[in-house]
Parts: sequence; C-alpha cells; structure tokens
Amino acid sequence: MKQIPNIFTLLNLCMGTIAIVLTLQTGESIINIQGSEWKIYLPENIWWASVFIGIAAVVDFFDGFVARLFKASSEMGKQLDSLADVVSFGVAPGIILFQLLRVSFAAEPTGLETPIGWMLPAIFFPMAAAWRLARFNLDTTHRNYFQGMPTPAAGLLVASFPILLLYNPLEIQPLLLNKWTLYTVCIALPWLMISNLSLINLKFNSFSFADNKARYVLLAGSAVYILFLGWLSIPAIFITYILVSLLFKNQIK
Repeated sequence: MKQIPNIFTLLNLCMGTIAIVLTLQTGESIINIQGSEWKIYLPENIWWASVFIGIAAVVDFFDGFVARLFKASSEMGKQLDSLADVVSFGVAPGIILFQLLRVSFAAEPTGLETPIGWMLPAIFFPMAAAWRLARFNLDTTHRNYFQGMPTPAAGLLVASFPILLLYNPLEIQPLLLNKWTLYTVCIALPWLMISNLSLINLKFNSFSFADNKARYVLLAGSAVYILFLGWLSIPAIFITYILVSLLFKNQIK
C-alpha cells in the first residue's frame, strides 16, 4: 500500500517522458500563402504531447490524494514527486517552447540558417522549474498560499500552446508563433516560478465567502472563460489567477 502513491508518481514521469518524445518528432510544414504571409502546420505529435502533459497533471493530483488516503506519505515520495514534476512540467514544456521557437525562425526567409543559440532561452523554463521545486522541498513553512507560480500551472500553460495552434481560435497562430512572444514567455514564466510572489491556492479551510473571496472569484471567472472561450480559457485563467492574487494579496496570507 505504501508504494501505491509512488507508482502514480512514476506514471506522472512516464507521461512527461512520452510528451518529450512526441515533441521531438519533427515534420512541420511551412507554406507561403502570399507575399510575407505564411501558414504553419505543426506535426500531430506535438498536439499529443500536450495531451500527455495534461494526463500527467491529473496523475500528479491523484498521487497526493492517494498518499493521504492510504496515509502513505514519505520523504522518498516527496522527492520522487518533485523529480517527476521537473520532467512533466519543466523539461517537456521547455522542449515545446524550443520547438515553437525553431518553427518561428524557420518561417523567416533565412530562418533555416538560424544558430541553435537563439532557441536556447527555452531552457530557462526547466531550470526555473527545478529551482522552484527544490525550494519547495526545503521549505518547512506552512503557508496558506503559494510562493511563486506552481510549476504544474506554468507547465500546463505552455502545454496549451500546441492545442491553441491546432484550433487557432481568434486567429491566434501568428501571435503564438512570434519569436518575441515566445521569448517573453521564456523569461516571464521562469521569473514567476522562482519569484516570491504570493499566489492563492485552492485549498478551502471553510466555505465562508468572506474567507475565500479570491478563490470564489477565480472559480467563477474560470467557469465563464471555459463556457465562452474554449481552449483560450487556459491562458485567460492563468492571467486571471495572477491578477486575482495581486488584487486580494492582503487576504491570502
């Protein structure tokens, strides 16, 4: 029984590893429509990578639930969980960013000659994920909030990019495949992960509205986004999460 939560954790790592393998499969097509307008078709595998990162997130939730259910929490499980999260929500999303940067440069007239160094800022993401998870493991303070952006949240945001490129809501493809957008993501998300920014968690100690205003506002906003925005709700929820945390910062500590 004690090893059941660890099996879930290893399943999380397995899903992340599969996502990495799928992301590394090349085969994108870049077609010139007219003039400077290009249409980019990404290989199907990178969309499946997003799905496997999503499955990893579900498994990551259940390993903690199972550990509490069987009262099987352990120091090994804690370390193993962070190692799995680095792979699934750090390395896998980092490789997605690397591939998207590569595609964004490839669409330029001389893009195929771009040195690999221009894609290396994507590595900031897994580095920050590892830093944050290591800091989390060493932190013995019992807070009612997160210090810095949780790694799974940042990883799921990046994992949503291939899905958004697939369905292309509001013609978002040119924005997401703009190298400056991707560079901003490569800097902003790692900074959020290693920052000391206080962000709300969704653990309810009571259902009192007065004690949980920020959580209820976030949940209500998320429901509206999902209803009306579809896949765009993922980045919308992410941004709202930060804004609500800043707005209610005096109430979440």
